[in-house]
This record gives sequence, C-alpha cells and structure tokens, in this order.
Amino acid sequence: MTTLDHLPAPPQSAAGHPRPGLSLVRRAWRGRPEDPSWARPAFLCVLLAITAAYLWNLTASGYANSFYSAAAQAGSQSWKAFFFGSLDSANAITVDKPPATLWPMALSVRVFGLGSWAILFPQVLMGVATAGVLYASVRRRFSAAAGLITMAVFALTPVAALMFRFNNPDALLALLMTATVYCVLRAMEDGRTKWLVWAGVAVGLAFLSKTLQAFLILPPLAVLYAVFAPVSVRRRFGQLGLSALSMLVAGGWWVAIVELWPASSRPYIGGSQNNSFLELTFGYNGLGRINGDETGSVGGGGGPGGGAGGQWGETGIGRMFNSEIGSQISWLLPAALILLVAGVWLTWRAKRTDLVRAAFLAWGSSLLMTAGVFSFMAGIFHQYYTVALVPYIAALIGMGVSVLWEERSRWWAGATLALTVAVTAWWAYVLLGRTPDYLPWLRTAVLVAGLLGAVGLLLAARLGRQLTLVAVGLGFAASLAGPVAYTLNTLNTGHQGSIVTAGPSAGGMGGFGGGGRGGPGGGMRPPTGNQQGTGMGTGGGTGMPPTGGQQGQGQGQAQPQPGTSQQGQQQGQQQGRQPGGMPGMPGAGERFRGAGGRGGGGGMGGLLNGASVDAAAKKLLTADADAYTWSAAAIGSQNAASYQLATGDPVMAIGGFNGSDPSPTLSQFKKYVEDGRIHYFISSGEGGEGGGGGMGGMGGNSGTSSKISSWVEANFKKVTAGSATFYDLTRPKTTSAG
Repeated sequence: MTTLDHLPAPPQSAAGHPRPGLSLVRRAWRGRPEDPSWARPAFLCVLLAITAAYLWNLTASGYANSFYSAAAQAGSQSWKAFFFGSLDSANAITVDKPPATLWPMALSVRVFGLGSWAILFPQVLMGVATAGVLYASVRRRFSAAAGLITMAVFALTPVAALMFRFNNPDALLALLMTATVYCVLRAMEDGRTKWLVWAGVAVGLAFLSKTLQAFLILPPLAVLYAVFAPVSVRRRFGQLGLSALSMLVAGGWWVAIVELWPASSRPYIGGSQNNSFLELTFGYNGLGRINGDETGSVGGGGGPGGGAGGQWGETGIGRMFNSEIGSQISWLLPAALILLVAGVWLTWRAKRTDLVRAAFLAWGSSLLMTAGVFSFMAGIFHQYYTVALVPYIAALIGMGVSVLWEERSRWWAGATLALTVAVTAWWAYVLLGRTPDYLPWLRTAVLVAGLLGAVGLLLAARLGRQLTLVAVGLGFAASLAGPVAYTLNTLNTGHQGSIVTAGPSAGGMGGFGGGGRGGPGGGMRPPTGNQQGTGMGTGGGTGMPPTGGQQGQGQGQAQPQPGTSQQGQQQGQQQGRQPGGMPGMPGAGERFRGAGGRGGGGGMGGLLNGASVDAAAKKLLTADADAYTWSAAAIGSQNAASYQLATGDPVMAIGGFNGSDPSPTLSQFKKYVEDGRIHYFISSGEGGEGGGGGMGGMGGNSGTSSKISSWVEANFKKVTAGSATFYDLTRPKTTSAG
C-alpha cells in the first residue's frame, strides 16, 4: 500500500511552510508516528465500513419502537417535552425512562423532520462512536491490529447490529459504559484525576439513559482503581470520591429538577405509581428488575435464585447461552472468557500498576458483573439487553488474541489459541443448529474450518509461515462466520415493536422486547420481507412475558402503506402464526386477536404493537385538532404513540405504557373533558366494540384506565372512522349515566 510518506511534498505557503489545513489532514490520515503506516488508514476504513453497514436498509424498521419515536416527535415540538421526556407535546405523561436517550433523536427530528431515518440515525452514530472508543482503548495499550480485531468483533455481533439501528435506550448506554472503562484505564496510566472525573460523568449520563443499569460496572472498576492505581492510597480514595461526586452531578441534576418541580405543572412520571422518578428508579426500574417485584407491570419475574423458571425465562449461570439469548450475544462469549483467564494468568506476576493486567481486569470484570446480574435477575428481561456485553467481549477478544500471538513461541500460548478457536467453532455449530433451515451448510463448514485452524495453531511452531497464516485465516473465518451470517440477516431485516431480536428465529420464547415496560411497536410501518415478529412491548421492558412461540416472520408480501388496515391485518397474521405460549397461558394468536379495535393491530388493547391508523381515522382526528390540547386520548402509551405519529398531534396516553399508571385520575379526566381539552377517546375494546376492552383496559378491571373507559362509553356518542371506533367527547349522549 502506498503511504503518505511516499507522496509528493504538500504545497507550500508563501513563507515556505506546509499549509495548516493539509498538515492536519496528513496527521489525521497518518496517525501517531509510532504506529505502522497502515494503522490509521485501516482504522478509518473499518470505521467507514461499520457506518455504511449500519446505515444499510436503515429505514426498513420504520418508526421501530414507536413508544420512543413518539416521545422524540414530542421533544421536537416542545422544549418542555424534550426536557422531561414526555410522550406527547402537551406533556400528559413521560416515558418510563429518563430522557437522555431521547434527546439526540428529538434534536435529529428538529433538524431533519419526522421520519424513520431521523429517528434511527443517531443510534448508528452511537454504534460508530462505540467502535472508535474501543479501538482507541485497545490500541493504546496493545496494538493497532488488536484494536481492529476488537472493532470487527463488536460490529459483527448480531445484537449490536440490531440495537445500534434501533431506538431503545441501550445504544447510548453501551456507548457511555464503553467510555467509562476507557476513562478509568486512562486514569490508571498515570493517576490523573481528570480521567476518573470524566468516568464519573459518563456513568452519570448513562444513569440518565437507563437508570440503575449504569451502575453495574461501578463496583469492579472502583476496586480496580483502589488496588492498582499508580498513586498513594490516600490519593486513590480521594480521586474516587471526586469521581462519585461528578457522577452524582452529571446524573442527579435532572432528577433534582424533576423532583422539585411542582407536580401540577409537569407531566406525570410514566411507570411510577406515585408520580415520582425516584420511586420509578428504585422500584420498578431498579430493584424490581432484580427481585421480580415490579408494581405496575403485567406479568411477574422468574423468582429468585438460579434455575427459577419464570415468565422471562429461566435464570441461572447458563442464561446467556440458552435458546433465547445465545444467538444474540454468546458466539464469542466462551472465547472471551478463555482469553480473560489467559490474559490474567500471563500478567499475574507483573508489578502492581501493570496496565496490560489492568485492561484485562477492567473489561473482564465489567463483563462478569453485567452478565452475572443479567443471568440471575428475576424481573423483566429482554434479549437485546445483552448489547451491553458486546464492548466487553470485543475488547477481551482483541486483547487476548494479541497477547497470545505475541507469545506464540511458547507451547501454552499456541495451545490456548487452538483451544479458543476449537471451542468457538463448536459453539457456533451448536448455535447454528438452533436455526437448521438458515444456511444449513454453514454449521458443518464452520466446525471443519475451526478444527483445522485449531490444529494448525497447535502445530504453528512446526509449520512454515504460509501454513501458519492459513491456520490463522481458518481460525478467524470459523470464529466469525456464524455471527457474520446472523448480522447480515439482521441488517437486511426491518425490526419493529417491543420484542426485537437479531438474526433468524431460533424458536424458544420468541424473544424479549423492549427496555423497560415495553414499548410500542409496529403499527406505523408494516413488516417487510422476513421481518422479525413485532412481538410484545419494546421500550423499557415490556409488561408482558414472552409467548413461548417462534418469532413470526413475514413471507415477503407486497408492502402495504403505513397506517393502513392492510398493515394491521399483516401484523395480526404475523402474530397469530406464533405458536402457543407457556403452560396456562393463551397462545399468541389467541391473546392478540382483535385487541386494539377493528384493525387496530396491537394486542391487549394496544399494549403490544399499537394501532394501525388508516386514512379515515387520521382525517377524523386531524380535523379541528388545533382547537384542543389533545386531539385524542387512548389507553396505553403504544396506542397513543401510533395515533400521534400518524397525525402529528398530541394524543394522551391514559395509564402510561401498561395502562396501569394512575394518571390521569377519573376526576382529572372529567375535568379535561369539561374544559374541552380532549376531542376523542380511542376505543380499545374487542373488535372495536365497547371501551376499555382487553384486560379491563389494560389497567385491570378496577384500575383508573378501566374506570375512564366505562365512564366514556356510558356518556358519549360512538363514532366509527374506517376500521377504528372512537367516542366524541364533545357529543354527550342524550341520557347521561353520570
């Protein structure tokens, strides 16, 4: 390859010096003087390739999780909604997460206008940034080759290809967690306080993305710095205190403002039962995820302890490898664990402040802590949560391969590399066997290539250079072929709704959806090609358990227009193809059938996938919408989001995501109607008949949502528009029921 060192000298200025602009370009292309000449160009090319791959087919997912898309739309229309993370621009209720992850999307919508690309492009940028931070961290202590391997493993992990193209909070969380480890390792180099302070800032911002999950890696990283930092013990603990303070400020300023803001003039905190963000943080979105006690959600946890079989899958040490989770994240997880042990063993006798050992301990402890919590948490858990593990796995692979290759003259190093490749190939064979109809030839090819590569690495000292390179090539190909195949499938497939999973269906529980209580899904854009089933809930972990069925996949039908009844029919057929659920639970088709109104699309009164909004319904809701604070009200955030995205006007989500939040109360709702602030009530009854249908209006038969539904049905006239049923809140029935 021709390098810049061999190119003609750059044009000179009048004074005979290189032009400053060209000098900057030269340095950016060449990189650090101590790096090989190919390192920076290779890094930039890989970064460009990741960007292009993640942008490919991006808009196939439509609004993806419409729960968060509607909030981004609201934030683009109202700065108050932007600050609080409101679902609607009239600020009735927030999403059930803090708003940091919504801010980039809302700003993008303000700049580019509402659309799929504007919603999802910020997530792609977060993926590219994460790859860059990983490279910078690994290259700094190891080599450019190690950094490039790390980037490749990161980008080619299926769940990463899914979530850095989807609008859930996990993309920003993964970026900030990666930045946290990077900053801690920079602080480990010479004990500079500023890097530890920046680590605290990153964790604080991560808290504003997904609350307490941001704290999972704090204990091991704090212990690592306290034990191995190259400064005095007193200074170490003082620096950790400053880091904690910076974390508190970075993550606490928003919480303090929200808690001190008068409740009467801010939106209700979605997901809470007492209109308190602290209650949401330490209850439903915090300890409730660990012990399964999640007040306000639909469905419970798996119960404490390993092996507890609950509605969110069995907990225990094997959870990351099981039939629901394994194909998302575990392709290279065994290799990462082997290389972690090898790296720590190799550096065990190094001096206390050794940075290579610190790197293995930082990335490795972050992996073990996060995977351990994921494995045993009894509350709501979704497959795509595992994207948080991807940076840790990728870094361990890049570092481990690098140090063992440097030590390959020792028999044990070659043997460890051979073992890593053999185990990885065998595990890929197992995972590919879970989708036997998808590239059936690949699993055998991977196993054969992996075993041949392992033998070659084991005998590398006796082989010539060329045969050794062939063995290395076979090893890499066998290790990455499986995740590459699943990643390509993910990139070519649109994903919508709450239960989104990467790669072809592996059966089992059909995938766990969104990040917290479940976000709305589809309804706004139809499945395309072999789209993954739209599933149940996406945003912050759904309130419904997996159905136990295989993910529905479209069959490549002609693509209907967003918001049409044809789309709703396709979604219903897709969901109905999912086999029956867990013992004692109705099958997916039975559970979803007809909920959300005629052609409504969403199951359980719109909890799962929102509604399909046809042209007639849109015309009805947009007429005179400017005369009302909310053009309509709907039970559940997902239904409300679907109508809001279709019309562009605020729609009140009664009861929050699950319809179980006590907001608004019946008396508050009556006051809104009396003041003429809401035009229509969107029926969520079975087949469009009655109000509050499925599960007592989702909030339960005695819940606030059900009371509002019953009151509306008894007092206001019904209006049908297209396939949907509404109640006109400006037209009371002749005989009032009270």
